[in-house]
Amino acid sequence: MTAEAMTPPAGAARASSSRTPSRRRTHATHRPTSWWLDKLRYRASTMDEEYLDLSEPISFASEVERDAAIRFFNAAYRAEESGLRQAHELADEMAALDPELAEALKLYGDEEGWHRELLTEFIDYLGGEIRPMGTVTGTFYRLYGRARRMETIMLTNLMFETIGSTTYRMTLRHAKHPAVRQMLTILTRDEAFHVPLNVHFIREVLRRKPDVSRRRMKAIYSLLFLALVASTIASRRRAQAFDNLSVAELSRAYAEQLAGLFNHESDLDMKPPWIIRRIFGMDDEALSAITNKVAVSVAAAEASVDRRQVDVTAL
Repeated sequence: MTAEAMTPPAGAARASSSRTPSRRRTHATHRPTSWWLDKLRYRASTMDEEYLDLSEPISFASEVERDAAIRFFNAAYRAEESGLRQAHELADEMAALDPELAEALKLYGDEEGWHRELLTEFIDYLGGEIRPMGTVTGTFYRLYGRARRMETIMLTNLMFETIGSTTYRMTLRHAKHPAVRQMLTILTRDEAFHVPLNVHFIREVLRRKPDVSRRRMKAIYSLLFLALVASTIASRRRAQAFDNLSVAELSRAYAEQLAGLFNHESDLDMKPPWIIRRIFGMDDEALSAITNKVAVSVAAAEASVDRRQVDVTAL
């Protein structure tokens, strides 16, 4: 499904799309902040051209399924809310040091905020409300909210964006209702740009702060990797009636997507935890195959700049 611009029908909520920008095809891994900023400005200028169509009534097989759907999109809402807050706080921190990077962070946060607005309206459409976070989700975001080092915040955000995109794409396997599919598509489509953007943010931190502990970053990556894979157990109690994903398939997908993030980013030198590799049978050949499924390059980001041109497929 491709999220395309459309004339808003009755009951539609605003989303965004894009004109086709002028782009140069490249497979380069690195680009300067000015390149990312140019793309973010373009995306911001077209954020009012697409609509989420909520005109068709939605029904569920049971109240259990409805509740699971509301919980599912509440988790998405909390992820966007957290990304918005942290990105804007970092933008304020970077304003004097690097105005371009600060603006890029601000615009990235604005996109997260736009997602939050869409999710607020969509959850209401489902017959639900924004709920307090559960124990597991709340623990994750309380710890995330306490992070103060920019490298920790961006690495955590990158990993959250990755598992979010993974969950949305897998849920598309079973989603039938047009509004549900479009909401999942919008979220997935924009993560295709946000994941490599966060890799750029991490590189910028390491370039500007050579005293950053690489060992500490590796430890955070490993610990969060294990925690996110394990979190699939708790999430199934709340959302499985909606997304129809088992612990086994979701945990493997998380492990594969997180393992592939840095496999071709040798300068960042981050490897998946050995215990994960052992549990899921990730030898070097398997890791190489996994990497082809994970798009963190500038080429992938460039292909997703124009929201209207992105074709989102189920994972």
